[in-house]
Parts: sequence; C-alpha cells; structure tokens
Amino acid sequence: MPTGQPAVRVTAMPANANVYGDIFGGWLMAQMDLAASSVASLHARGRAVTISVEGMSFHRPVFVGDEVSVFGRLVKVGRTSMHVEVETWARDRHSEDSHKVTQAIFIFVAVGPDRRPRAVPPAAPG
Repeated sequence: MPTGQPAVRVTAMPANANVYGDIFGGWLMAQMDLAASSVASLHARGRAVTISVEGMSFHRPVFVGDEVSVFGRLVKVGRTSMHVEVETWARDRHSEDSHKVTQAIFIFVAVGPDRRPRAVPPAAPG
C-alpha cells in the first residue's frame, strides 16, 4: 500500500453495489476522480478540471462493507496540465489485509475564473 494518508477513505455501501454485492466500477472511478482532483487543485492552487483518464484497469472486486482508500500523487506537470497517478486499495473491514483494486492516471488542466486554461506552478524538485 502507498505510504502517507489517502486522499479519500470511504466504506463501500449497498447503494454503490450491483445485485451481486460487487461495487460498481463507476462508483470507484468517481472516488478516484475526487482524490485526484484534490491533489491537482492543491498543486494548481485553484480550480482544476479532469480532461482524461488513462490506463484504468481493475485488478480485484470491491464488496459492500470494504474500506476503500484512494491514494493520489502528482507524477507530471506541464504548463497548464497535471498528471495524477491514482491507486485504490480495499480492505475487508474484519481484516488487516489490503489489496490494490484499481489504478489509473487522471489528467487535469488548471482553469481560471474565465474557465480557460491557466499556468500552474512547476513540479517540486525531487
């Protein structure tokens, strides 16, 4: 599991599942977008919008009651864009074992009050 605190941590609920008790992939993707937007907005020091998602792959199912932790980290910064690598991990609420369930790269563009792209700070060294 990644080090540091997750950007999002939530318990998967029955309303987020199909009739078999598996959590919808779209719900997971929404949690990932929330986490990625937190990372991008913090770096951009303002509004950032999702423009694409790359490499979304599901490794394991998530079940009702699982604790879902979503980690995001900035991996690339352009003039107006940011790439945020996101990993989602799930833990059965009665176990200490966590498993990576999905990952993707979310790409954001910072926008100003006019909703046009604006420059972002360069990536931190290191």
